[in-house]
Amino acid sequence: MTKKKLTRREALKNMALGAAGSVLLGSAPWKAFGKKNRQKSTVVLIRDKNLLDGSGNVNKGVLQAMVDKAVPTLTGDSDVRSAWKKLIQPEDVLGIKSNEWSHLPTPSALEQLIKERAMEAGASADNISIDDRGILRNSVFKNATALINSRPMRTHDWAGVGSLLKNYIMFHPNPWEYHPDTCANLAEVWKKPMVKGKTRLNILVMITPLFHGVGPHHFNEKYTWRYNGLIIGFDPVAVDATGLRILQARRREYFGEERPISPSPHHIQLADTRHNLGNADPNNIELIKMGWKEGILI
Repeated sequence: MTKKKLTRREALKNMALGAAGSVLLGSAPWKAFGKKNRQKSTVVLIRDKNLLDGSGNVNKGVLQAMVDKAVPTLTGDSDVRSAWKKLIQPEDVLGIKSNEWSHLPTPSALEQLIKERAMEAGASADNISIDDRGILRNSVFKNATALINSRPMRTHDWAGVGSLLKNYIMFHPNPWEYHPDTCANLAEVWKKPMVKGKTRLNILVMITPLFHGVGPHHFNEKYTWRYNGLIIGFDPVAVDATGLRILQARRREYFGEERPISPSPHHIQLADTRHNLGNADPNNIELIKMGWKEGILI
């Protein structure tokens, strides 16, 4: 029997399906992440050199094209609508967990694109909210059946890095209670009833990451660079671990030596080894790279 030659699209689809688990649990592919079945976690890194214009503003059309390529690759679908219909159901109440830190916020263009794609999948505009620090008072988040998590990656004085894992700290009424040992147990927040099992998608913004800083609110533009990327996955640990590797590589490139992030961002590793939330080990992460390859650092 002659074997059928796979097209590039079919090969990528099979890679995403296989990496996320032999079965994607029907219409709930996000449930395949983690260590429960010792499966690898699929992570999609996509970049475009034209994502920012000369003034540093996000090109909305380029951003949309990136998300619309990455999400179907992650879900194993051939089109955008089918991919989002796997993630969001018409009856869902969706909280889009953003990050409003003034120096490096989640881009509004990305927030709105997520909302638009969720509505195209059938969710009602009245049942969708974008929020950060007000989520515990937000009626949509209080009643949410689904969450989408998105924030930029940056160094952080308390946790080593501001990560997707850390982005959920606001689901706890006293966030500072997670600060000991450089936020080692942030993964516990993901087990709270308001959060557990609800996250459909994680998008780590790597457009202009902050790779170095000193002090709790430090920001210096010279320690950012135009990486022009997004890292997307179901497993927040795997996505964060991938972003962390890129930040560390940039630090080696910039400083010309190994200079570990301080304090240690060990909450990412501990989310794997202590809390079994997902995969931090690169050997357990299937990384799919798409788009611009120059300066990819991973």
